[in-house]
Amino acid sequence: MQLAAIAYMDMSQTESKTAAFLESHPKLLGALFMALVLLTQAGAAAGAIAGATAGP
Repeated sequence: MQLAAIAYMDMSQTESKTAAFLESHPKLLGALFMALVLLTQAGAAAGAIAGATAGP
């Protein structure tokens, strides 16, 4: 039986890799931002519809 080696990284290493990746892909950064905006608006719209619907 083989044991898988797990590499533990602290949070700063993960954040720096993510930041470096997004710096080299600015269009992806814009797409992620727009997805966040659209999901935020969709959640608010769904909440308004659910709040205004009368139950049986």
